[in-house]
Amino acid sequence: MQIALETPDQPEVIALIDELDAYQKPLYPAESHHGIPIDALCRPNVIFAVAREAGGAAVGCGAIVLEREYGELKRMFTRPTHRGRGIAGALLKLLESEAQRRGCAQFMLETGHLQPEALAMYERCGYRRRGPFGDYTEDPNSVFMGKAITPARLDHP
Repeated sequence: MQIALETPDQPEVIALIDELDAYQKPLYPAESHHGIPIDALCRPNVIFAVAREAGGAAVGCGAIVLEREYGELKRMFTRPTHRGRGIAGALLKLLESEAQRRGCAQFMLETGHLQPEALAMYERCGYRRRGPFGDYTEDPNSVFMGKAITPARLDHP
């Protein structure tokens, strides 16, 4: 498995994000779907990573959108056939490391309450439930989580 920073506007990666939407959209009402489009993932304040199997096929992805006071995790997805192998945790670790290198010390996310595997993975990685952040409001379908990294742990080059 290879995990690296890449651009999200590749056909194979777009297909992963389409697969994520196909999974999530039936679970929640439209007002509770908070995915961001490919063009927004291509902005300079976004760190995007892709997991590829040995043959080069993309099997997972994720992003951190760097805001002024935090980085927001977005578009985390691992194909169901590849789950349980630590791919999401490895993607998350790479994204957090790169965000830390860029000076980010606080991470936030919003995910759906009907995704227990994702919630468990985030909790294993140190994320804790919290209230809404940024432009989000209370939503019974959403779970908000955060993780702070002390400045002493920042990874500077």
